Amino acid sequence: MARVRAINGEAARALTGWRMALSPAGACAGPQQAAALTGWIDAPVPGTAAGALSRKGLFDPASPTPLHDHDIWWRCALPGGGPSVLAFDGIATVAQAWIDGQPVLISESMFLRHEVEADLQEGQVLWLVCRSLAPALDRKLPRARWRTFMIPRQGLRGLRTTLLGHMPGWTPAVDAIGPWRPVTVAPAMALKMSQVNVQAEYDALGGRLIARLRLEGAHGPVHLRCAGRSTRLIPDSGQMFDGILDLPDVEPWWPHTHGGQPLYPVTVDVDGQTIDLGRAGFRSLQIERGADGKGFGLIVNGHSVFCRGANWTTPDIVDLPGDAAAYRPLLELAREAGMNMLRIGGTGVYESPAFFDLCDELGILVWQDFMFANFDYPVSDPAFEALVRAEAAQVLDATQLSPSLAIVCGGSEALQQAAMMGLDPAKTASALYDKILPALAAQYRPHTVYVDNSPTGGPLPFVPNEGVAHYFGVGAYTRPLEDARRADVRFASECLAFANLPDGGDRGALLAGVGVPRDLNADWDFADVRDHYLLRLCGHDPAALRGDNPDLYLDLSRWVTGAVMEATFTEWRRARSTCRGGLVWMFKDLAPGAGWGVVDSAGRPKPAWFALKRAFQPLHIGLTDEGGAGLAIHLVNEGPDERALALELACFKADGGEVLRVSKRMVLQPRSAGDVSAFSLIGSFYDLNRAYRFGPASHAAVVVRLREGGRIIAEASHFPETDAPVQAPVIQAAVQGNLLTLATDRPLRAVVIETEGLRPSDNGFAMMPDEPTKIALSGSGPTHGQVRAIFERASVRF
Repeated sequence: MARVRAINGEAARALTGWRMALSPAGACAGPQQAAALTGWIDAPVPGTAAGALSRKGLFDPASPTPLHDHDIWWRCALPGGGPSVLAFDGIATVAQAWIDGQPVLISESMFLRHEVEADLQEGQVLWLVCRSLAPALDRKLPRARWRTFMIPRQGLRGLRTTLLGHMPGWTPAVDAIGPWRPVTVAPAMALKMSQVNVQAEYDALGGRLIARLRLEGAHGPVHLRCAGRSTRLIPDSGQMFDGILDLPDVEPWWPHTHGGQPLYPVTVDVDGQTIDLGRAGFRSLQIERGADGKGFGLIVNGHSVFCRGANWTTPDIVDLPGDAAAYRPLLELAREAGMNMLRIGGTGVYESPAFFDLCDELGILVWQDFMFANFDYPVSDPAFEALVRAEAAQVLDATQLSPSLAIVCGGSEALQQAAMMGLDPAKTASALYDKILPALAAQYRPHTVYVDNSPTGGPLPFVPNEGVAHYFGVGAYTRPLEDARRADVRFASECLAFANLPDGGDRGALLAGVGVPRDLNADWDFADVRDHYLLRLCGHDPAALRGDNPDLYLDLSRWVTGAVMEATFTEWRRARSTCRGGLVWMFKDLAPGAGWGVVDSAGRPKPAWFALKRAFQPLHIGLTDEGGAGLAIHLVNEGPDERALALELACFKADGGEVLRVSKRMVLQPRSAGDVSAFSLIGSFYDLNRAYRFGPASHAAVVVRLREGGRIIAEASHFPETDAPVQAPVIQAAVQGNLLTLATDRPLRAVVIETEGLRPSDNGFAMMPDEPTKIALSGSGPTHGQVRAIFERASVRF
């Protein structure tokens, strides 16, 4: 049933005071034997065994030791209170529970929530054990039609647990064990809600809630309330209550790039009790297939939305936290960067209701994979199918009113894995993706989009020009930047994977490749991918540069992955592009070093994050080199209001001299995109991109800007190839309060700000000599640091 948040303002209470101990597998049959264990330690719940041991210095996340070969026990004293409901929101993975010596729970899935009714008395103890996975991993399963080489333990396909920790080269080998979600207690109520199905709809007539509730023990009328209106639910046989609450005046919910995020509390009133069901957002959602019917995109409230963001990772692979305090800083970084979608991939874990609450509030769409990836799962086993059905129903139920949940997907790379093994796609279909999961999605979240797998579409499921792709042409497959257009990508639910360097860090460790991911058995890693583009975009041999000038190598390595991302998304956001979305692989690192994330393992933005922030803003200007057609200027206004702006273009010599400046007033319509030829803006021929090469270059840099009231609100730059000598620039920096003002006497391709404890509003950006650049500094720390032009090797302190 949909999650009940509180009754009369009272929520269930979390159990505290937990202790934990390890035992050899099978050594303790129950609490009587476990009571004799030694080495009990404090263990926060929700939490994991690795987290508890780490806090005591008994586990090193940087060099994790296996834990799945143990049984691990937890215990805590129960409060009195008589008839009560114990709720276990998630236990990893094969688990049992007792009250004193009385068995109360057996769980075989990390992803299932359980409720237990019990008569609680003072002095009772709740016991919980997570059994070793070794027997379950070795049990015989129905024969698989294919194997995956990414995950060595094939027995995991028969278990409902996360693949985190089981993918060498992808994630640290940290075993997920324990009550990773809360264990709570609440008084048993005379009124019992065994089903709560409330759906939010939105169309041209406004919003409405459609409710169907099962209430056992209800005596008086039942009212559904939202947005200042209410309706009485009508009872039928079997203690079911139905009704529709029309809400013609509610405002629609939008992703933050396109509008506001109004949310409306939903309650049920019955027998003097007010039952809080959370907040609802109202939006419509359809699939956009494109002119040829082969595309994929989202239409929200009647408007096409370019979805961009990243693939989400748990805030902490050790503790697997699910509280708002862990999520909020990261989700706010996603919003600040202009991300309007995050994908929870099938190799991770389901996030808690707090995650969706925050995405609702912040206007971030969620693509939710079910936790299936790569394997041929044994859905012909009735017990396994039952686990899957219960899991999917709970996941969808818990998010019923959340407008941020937009796409529900069967899982990750299962269809791709089969096809890449050479199997006929027609013979690798699975009832899991074709029947079971889509039927549950239609039942519990009918106003979302269902996708059978990621990737999917086309003659093979992974071709980029049909349906949903995992696009790594630019990136892992080291194709030229032009491939982002040539591949005709329609929607990339994964893309642009690089070993993204963090700011700062241990210089020696970064040069040694600490944290660099790789595919199992591959003879290359993602630092090799980064080096390929360093050579292409910067003209330096990476191996020679790493030895001769390691600091320059690190500077350029930090810059280049973001530059590739920014160029690719500029391409995809063109008005004429067929691409309707791209989600970078990944959002956050799971360990220190140069991981896939654009945010490091400590939650700090990497240089690539700043590049995405420039590429993702709702009001966006971009430049692409169109060869003989010159430079194309791309303008996007995703907001709900028209914008009266000035479009400006300027060119500068290498010594800072201005050689061209033009400006034009224009109005950008709301939620629109368009292109302007630089030739038409100038009104005559000027070889801005050096396509014609008639004589020596007359300029070293081109900048285009959007101004509003004289203030620069968006800009993009282009640095054509030039043989003009570059002298050392003069950079000036002054700070007043939290505002850093920078000036230069010549064009700079990439300016880096280094501070202690402060975060600049932009970093790794280009600068022009015609006017100062103002950068806001946030955070705590002394307002001093260094500004460096990494290509020109010049710096100044402030």
